[in-house]
Amino acid sequence: MKKIDTQTRKQRVISFFWQHLLLLLSLNLMTLGVALCVRSNLGSSVISSLPYVLSLAGPVSFIPEWTIGGYTIFMNFVLVICQIIILRSRFELVQLFQLIIGFVFGWLIDFNMWLTDFLSCDTLALQIFVQLAGCTIMGTGIAFEIKCGSVTMPGEGISIAVSQVSKLPFPKAKIIIDTTLVILAVAASYLFFGKWIWSVVGIGTMFAMVYVGLVVRYISLHIKWFDHVLAYIPGFRRYLFGLIRFIIKD
Repeated sequence: MKKIDTQTRKQRVISFFWQHLLLLLSLNLMTLGVALCVRSNLGSSVISSLPYVLSLAGPVSFIPEWTIGGYTIFMNFVLVICQIIILRSRFELVQLFQLIIGFVFGWLIDFNMWLTDFLSCDTLALQIFVQLAGCTIMGTGIAFEIKCGSVTMPGEGISIAVSQVSKLPFPKAKIIIDTTLVILAVAASYLFFGKWIWSVVGIGTMFAMVYVGLVVRYISLHIKWFDHVLAYIPGFRRYLFGLIRFIIKD
């Protein structure tokens, strides 16, 4: 009995790490999409619009000279604090893990910004292509991230909190939060630069608000196989024995 309990515990631990390894890959897809949207200069994604403005303002104003990822981490921290204030006793302590997810998300944004540093979108056609690719990759990453079923991202968490308190449907609460972030980004543009920075909040941002949701909906319908991947418990011996059986069989 004790041996069975030990094996079950071991499987749960392995399954937990496997699930979160896949979550890490999903977050990397999402942040690659974010980086591509920034590189397009047609407008960043909604979640990165405010951090992007603040990162540009850092070198020319009184605020810290942080990267987009650095300001994203800070914004995610603020969003979690807002959830605690809104939900109070209804806030579940497990949701504090959003801070870890938010930190990884911000770090991966900086990593993918470095990875795409070679991109120079100097023609409209290339800008449109990179923006479309970024939104598609980001939507795909979000669909996989949702499937992983781990703690939600802070941006989603605040929308859920608003939905629970206001009794609004989640999609409407999500639109309110996204719109608020875009308005704050525009306000920050005027505050620090005295003008609307269209390369940060532009037509690409508006496009992302609509298109990314459509991609998530479409991809989610075609990745039921991912449930089997999540349920799979990887193990080197299983690979080795499977390979030996395959060789002997042939």
